[in-house]
Amino acid sequence: MSDVIALDVSKNHSYVVWYQGQRCLAEFDCLHNQSGFKHLKRIITIAKNPIVYFEATGVYSRPIARFCQDNHLLYVCLNPLELHLHSESLRRLKTDKLDAHKIAHSVIENDYRLTCSWDKSVCQLRELSRFYNRVIADLKLKQVKLYTALQQTFPEEEQLFISRVSKLALNVILLFPHPDFVKEFSRTRLKNKLISETDKKLSQAKGLKYAEKLLAFAQISYPAADADSIQVQEVQYYCRQLIDLTKEKEALIRQMTKIAQELSAFEIYTSIPGIGSSTAAQLIGELGDLTRFDNSNQINAYVGIDIKRYQSGGYQRQDHINKRGNSHARALVYLIVRNMIRQKAAAPNHIVDYYYQLKKRPLPKRDKVAIVACMNRTLKCLYAMVMANTKYVYAYADSKSIKSES
Repeated sequence: MSDVIALDVSKNHSYVVWYQGQRCLAEFDCLHNQSGFKHLKRIITIAKNPIVYFEATGVYSRPIARFCQDNHLLYVCLNPLELHLHSESLRRLKTDKLDAHKIAHSVIENDYRLTCSWDKSVCQLRELSRFYNRVIADLKLKQVKLYTALQQTFPEEEQLFISRVSKLALNVILLFPHPDFVKEFSRTRLKNKLISETDKKLSQAKGLKYAEKLLAFAQISYPAADADSIQVQEVQYYCRQLIDLTKEKEALIRQMTKIAQELSAFEIYTSIPGIGSSTAAQLIGELGDLTRFDNSNQINAYVGIDIKRYQSGGYQRQDHINKRGNSHARALVYLIVRNMIRQKAAAPNHIVDYYYQLKKRPLPKRDKVAIVACMNRTLKCLYAMVMANTKYVYAYADSKSIKSES
């Protein structure tokens, strides 16, 4: 029987207990630094076939996972919900010391699956995906702030471009945040400035078109702020930030795609209509190796779209999804299904067909209910393709199950 090394993880330190059977041999506080981990390693060295157990606590538990991986130790990163279910009691006492003993007792009485370390490339993709999402969130926030300020300095400039966050649009706004900046130029000089001082290589014809529009807008504009106002400074500040964030976003996409292309799952994922290279890279990062799951229902639980059902006596609550899994993966799969529906004309896709079958039944499903059903179908399809190591073919899709469910 293996000895149990249980840790209650906190910020910068953990409380450690060492159990051999039902007997506690040692307990101490371990700092998350070199001296703390050195002491922990000495304890583990004298233990008999030790397995390290700790609860997943976000970034605080990562040093423990890194310590176990570096020292080739068997470890289990416990799901907090599962641990709470197995260790819940009527007594409501909570301290770091009690929690560590509670973890040890729980793992002695219950079987927990060992944690398998993810491939380094997949871990990189996960971190890049999270970083990419934070950059996108920053882009959206800064875009709102930019156009709030622009409404006071040169509101007509918003009509110049289809995409307000393109690098060309941002460069032009940075150069001309106020109509007074445009009026001092002739049409030819303005065209030449646009061609020479924007990131995008403009043709002479496009440069002239934008110059004429800018001059026309400058003539009719009546801004709320002067050319030397703080609002102009604010517009330029947000423009520079958005340009940097846009470049960072593009660099992250290139980095994710480069790493993902070396993995076998990349070609499988991108073979499905509606899943592009950057989306496939993010999906690999969030889902990891699908072969570690026993079936597609486990993937649903991991993503958080398994059904939450409650019935008591004659009362039955409406079914909902649990939303207890990986929220990043859930949001990504939701967007993938939305993109598939938007691009239905590009290529045949059995998931889109399933969506419209659900919407056309005698009792049509609501949009979000149909989307979740399609998310389930997408994950099942991905799991089957990865397990069979085959690319997507429309005829390959499980059309029989679609008919039986409809």
